[in-house]
Amino acid sequence: MSLRDHLLRRIAVEGPLPLSEYMAECLLNPSHGYYTTRDPLGAAGDFVTAPEISQMFGEMLGLCLAQSWLDQGAPAPFALAELGPGRGTLMADILRATARVPGFRDAAQVHLLEASPALRKRQAETLAGAAPVWIDRVEDLPEMPLLLVANEFFDALPIRQFRRDGGAWRETVVAAEGEALRFGLGPLAPLAALAARLEDTADGDIVELCPAAPAIARTIGTRIEAHGGAALIVDYGDWRSQGDTFQAMRAHGSADPLETPGAADLTAHVDFEPIAAATPSAHSLLTPQGVFLERLGITGRAERLAAGLDGERLASHIAAHRRLTHPAEMGSLFKVLAFHPHTAGPPPGLEAAGHRE
Repeated sequence: MSLRDHLLRRIAVEGPLPLSEYMAECLLNPSHGYYTTRDPLGAAGDFVTAPEISQMFGEMLGLCLAQSWLDQGAPAPFALAELGPGRGTLMADILRATARVPGFRDAAQVHLLEASPALRKRQAETLAGAAPVWIDRVEDLPEMPLLLVANEFFDALPIRQFRRDGGAWRETVVAAEGEALRFGLGPLAPLAALAARLEDTADGDIVELCPAAPAIARTIGTRIEAHGGAALIVDYGDWRSQGDTFQAMRAHGSADPLETPGAADLTAHVDFEPIAAATPSAHSLLTPQGVFLERLGITGRAERLAAGLDGERLASHIAAHRRLTHPAEMGSLFKVLAFHPHTAGPPPGLEAAGHRE
């Protein structure tokens, strides 16, 4: 049975599915889910993430985390964790960049949160010398100092989407029309979680909620506040959700999210405000990725790497630096939010929030 047939049967029995249920099935269905059945990354896949664009991204993040570790007294041992680690490229770059930081590698215990069997296999190959431990839930992280990175992890968590209608909301659902899947709207209903959004929205405006994100943020922040460390959350989105950002990516281009269930990546822009509000730790100001990387010295690193390149390799290197940092590319769309203990400052390249925005 195809995933489309499975979804049509679910809808026939249960009625139209909330967008969150549709996303969960498309991405994580054990037999047909996008992440459970393939390696979606790279030129042969559907999208490319920052670590695949250039080693500089992972190097900057690794040294940023290492400096936080040093600033907090170099605790040992500690958990070095990544959520949604793809092929393991980012963690490999972090480990390489921090190899000369005295004591860091010996104290680090690598933990990877990964749902995809195919990607776990790739990570095992990439990180063979790091003895990684795979976990199924963020709650499985050990009770010890935590240095964590989540790059393009939160954008793949299932969302619920609501359209304002007067003083209440209608939820976006996926319904059946014959053998086709179609978007629809649920019944008019008040929603306590969106009561405050009546102040900054008008009729017809769309707001998205990610039910899993605050709980994950709370667990990470609890570890960091109790034991020390830092978390870097890097993703596309903004401080407060506004508008329809649900999208599908296939073969490096936009696709119809209902056309081929399970065969395209489904994502939505990250709403950083509830993530920051959920952590009991301190958090940084939300900062554009380009600004963050420039503060960490990525241009100087790019110039040193460029010294040994020429021709097409040099042109590709220059393009990669631009793609990561320029406001017209990933530099402004992607943002960085950090968690840190109230007893320590934020990681390098970021400013302390000082208060809830």
